[in-house]
Amino acid sequence: MAHYKVEQDDWLTVYLKYLLFIFNFFFWVGGAAVMAVGVWTLVEKSGYLGVLASSTFAASAYILIFAGALVMVTGFLGFGAVIREDRGCLSAYFCLLLAIFLVELVAGVLAHVYYQRLSDELKQHLTRTLAENYRQPGAAEITASVDRLQQDFKCCGSNSSADWLQSSYILSPEAEGRRVPDSCCKTVVARCGQRAHPSNIYKVEGGCISKLEQFLADHLLLMGAVGIGVACLQKT
Repeated sequence: MAHYKVEQDDWLTVYLKYLLFIFNFFFWVGGAAVMAVGVWTLVEKSGYLGVLASSTFAASAYILIFAGALVMVTGFLGFGAVIREDRGCLSAYFCLLLAIFLVELVAGVLAHVYYQRLSDELKQHLTRTLAENYRQPGAAEITASVDRLQQDFKCCGSNSSADWLQSSYILSPEAEGRRVPDSCCKTVVARCGQRAHPSNIYKVEGGCISKLEQFLADHLLLMGAVGIGVACLQKT
């Protein structure tokens, strides 16, 4: 009877060991996915961050990168703990799981909450940025962000191309008679912004605000879904 109980305990230990190993593998893959989303957001989409008043969008991406890296390191610790059956490593592993759960949950909630505020922030800030900061001293990053925004999204102005008529740059001698920046042009050449005809510049209903709003909403929801989703998987 005692021999049967020992065999049963051994079988249960092996079963739990392989179950933990499989869970840890999916956990590690989830960490890689979280980190990939954060890195992709910063590398591919950071050109638009200069036109936002808040750094919450970038902060959400950095938190996901940190959490993803921590997940992958913890995953390696988990593999080692399972193979060696080290109780100390297993305790550290589960403590790190709890910490990662909290970090990813914060990142996901932060992205979701910021999505709710996104429209108001854009409407208040983008028009002012175009009028007061474009091509002004010390605003090279903002200028580059606006130019990339207009070219990538094929738009001109915050709500329409008419917004540029209030711009400090357009009203200055430096504009050389331009009515909009050259980045509004369908084909960018020197001083093409002097002609603000629909055949020459982008005329989009809702302007760049509607385009940027949709773009950031989609990506914040993606970051939020990934962060909260992986956190919930870890909790289970």
